[in-house]
Amino acid sequence: MLKLFEYNWQVRKDWFDWCDTVSDEELLKRRTGGIGYILPTLYHIVAVEYGWICGGIQEKTIEIPPFEEVASVQQIKDFSARCHVELAPFVYNWNESLEDCIMIDITDEGEREAHNYGEVMRHLIAHEIHHIGHLSIWSREIGKKPVTANLIGRGLFDIKK
Repeated sequence: MLKLFEYNWQVRKDWFDWCDTVSDEELLKRRTGGIGYILPTLYHIVAVEYGWICGGIQEKTIEIPPFEEVASVQQIKDFSARCHVELAPFVYNWNESLEDCIMIDITDEGEREAHNYGEVMRHLIAHEIHHIGHLSIWSREIGKKPVTANLIGRGLFDIKK
């Protein structure tokens, strides 16, 4: 599971770099599918990961700024870096004993839902990959090559000889 988080973090960084090559107008233009905008999608990916791991599983008091307060590529990169400092130690210290621990989520409707930590962690991996697909489509719509989604060749796995 760690390697898939590291993969998502690498791909996210690549998308932030990609955003530096695109106009603010394109980053904030309304699109079909997903969140509907490029930059808010990256913000959403960061906020959801941080919210579930630090706020949900770890039960920390967290503050997620509204998008309007971090509505530039650099500000979202900075927000992502701050969140990463807090959540990465949990991800790196993941072990089998955490798999079936239970967190309680309070839904938007105020209902309490129980989730296994392992299920939440895997949801976060799939969630980011899902939204990266939207970014790839939108990239092609504006005539730009998307960030590669290839896991192979990212240096995540050492070759044992």
